[in-house]
Amino acid sequence: MSKKVQFLFGLLIVVSMILSACGTPATEPPAATEVSVVVTEAPVVVTEEPALDVQALFTDLVASLPADKGYGTVKPAALNEELVDKAPFLLDVREAAEIEKDGFIEGAVNIPVRDVLNNLDKLPGLDEPIVIYCGSGHRGGMLMAALKMLGYTNVRNLGGGLGGWKKANLPVVTGSMPAAPAAISTAIIADQALFEMLNGFFTSMPDDFYSVKSDKLAEELTGTPPVIIDVRSADEWNKDGYIDGAVNLPFSDFFASMDQVPADKNARIVVLCASGHRGSMIMMALRLMGYTDVVNLAGGLNAWKAAQMPVAGWIDWAAKWPEYIASLPEGYSTIKAADLNTALTETPPFLLDVRETAEVTTDGFIAGAINIPVREVLNNLDKLPAKDQPIVIYCGSGHRGAMVMAALQMLGYTDVKNLAGGLGGWKKAELSVETGTTPAAPVAGTAPEVDPILFRDLNAFLNTLPEGYYTVKSADLNVELTGTPAPILVDVRTAEETAGGYIEGALLIPFVDFSANLAQLPADKAAPIVVLCQSGHRGAMVMMYLRMTGYSNVRNLAGGMNGWVAAELPVVK
Repeated sequence: MSKKVQFLFGLLIVVSMILSACGTPATEPPAATEVSVVVTEAPVVVTEEPALDVQALFTDLVASLPADKGYGTVKPAALNEELVDKAPFLLDVREAAEIEKDGFIEGAVNIPVRDVLNNLDKLPGLDEPIVIYCGSGHRGGMLMAALKMLGYTNVRNLGGGLGGWKKANLPVVTGSMPAAPAAISTAIIADQALFEMLNGFFTSMPDDFYSVKSDKLAEELTGTPPVIIDVRSADEWNKDGYIDGAVNLPFSDFFASMDQVPADKNARIVVLCASGHRGSMIMMALRLMGYTDVVNLAGGLNAWKAAQMPVAGWIDWAAKWPEYIASLPEGYSTIKAADLNTALTETPPFLLDVRETAEVTTDGFIAGAINIPVREVLNNLDKLPAKDQPIVIYCGSGHRGAMVMAALQMLGYTDVKNLAGGLGGWKKAELSVETGTTPAAPVAGTAPEVDPILFRDLNAFLNTLPEGYYTVKSADLNVELTGTPAPILVDVRTAEETAGGYIEGALLIPFVDFSANLAQLPADKAAPIVVLCQSGHRGAMVMMYLRMTGYSNVRNLAGGMNGWVAAELPVVK
């Protein structure tokens, strides 16, 4: 054995002996005096912040936006007044390219919607008035919701956005850009998690801002249709119609109806309201709750209608009335007192008196008439003859008779006329009336089939006529014309008639051309308007036309120009 091998062998023996001396035999129990100590480390507990309850946040938000306050919107006309008196902070959240193209409201500060929450120092304090606007109301609605959840207490969205502002013929600045925003406050973020969730939503929005235009939605409906959720009120749904196949889950109760929202969070969902404001907030809520394919209909049902897309449960009265006026024969479906008197002796028509019972008792009635007051006529179609039988209607002056005549004709009655001048015209012709008694009670038969939507709207109009039936007397109008604001007069007689004299300042728009000249009327549909014709017949129909298309302060001159002249009031020739 070599010396090297011997050395290594000896070293191995020494190491083995050392290890043996240090070790404890595995089978040897511990001495009785020894104590076993087990050391354990305390577990590390990781706590997570509770997830934000998005549904609860939006439930509270919705509850703070009542219908009578426009769900947090401000109308263009109201904002225009505020900008003159005590201007709120005006925040334009559109992109620079939109401002260059469409202009902006004077005094606005521009911060694009994706950047707003990172620039809260450029906004006023939490309790200061802020009005947001975008193009249509969609982006403004989302941002309003976010700011309210972050503690801003006085923030509103411009109804209809800049589009609504322009539609109201209000001024915009073009050819320049708004002033650059400056830091004017200290951002207060009470809930960092909420801020980060909302900011993440805005900063990651795509170029369509989670909206879909009407034409694109129409294309989708030809294939596999999305789920359409309409968040307007039930009254809006019934009055203004709806997209066929939509589900109505009103905004104010939306989160109590989540069982009607698809359980599949990847389902294609389109939300809509009237203009985009409410829809944008519900879309935002659903996306923050985990729904991945939810969009809001840009411009809402208003834009859908403007694009002439089909609407169920609705009559386009702005189109229906011009069609109706164009269908009227010469004489506008009136009958003169002498002609009616002749007809009553030869082939009597069904004679319908639409005055109130007290008027019949006081002033008498034409022999053979049946009395059904104007507000009740359409609910008593079973008491009228068949739709092709002759009917003559009369009231006191022709105003109420014209409205009932128009309603019946639109419902398909083919031989209905209104007595020109009403019972007043009949008496002026020295024709006989029955007094001291009452007309025979109408006999019930079978009501005809009529278009249910036409019936609903026409009946709603007649049912709710106020005292005075939307008329104004000549003497009262003469006083009003000296006030502020004076009503706008619209004379719908022919050029030949107005050549004989008209009221100073009146717009002269012949009845048959009326619908083609609506641009001459005020853009503000709440502006006071008085319509007049010769006796009240045509004026009543134009008044009805305007009110059924959104004008809220329109009246007809009782007795028309005949009544004005009889009151010896001034006429321009």
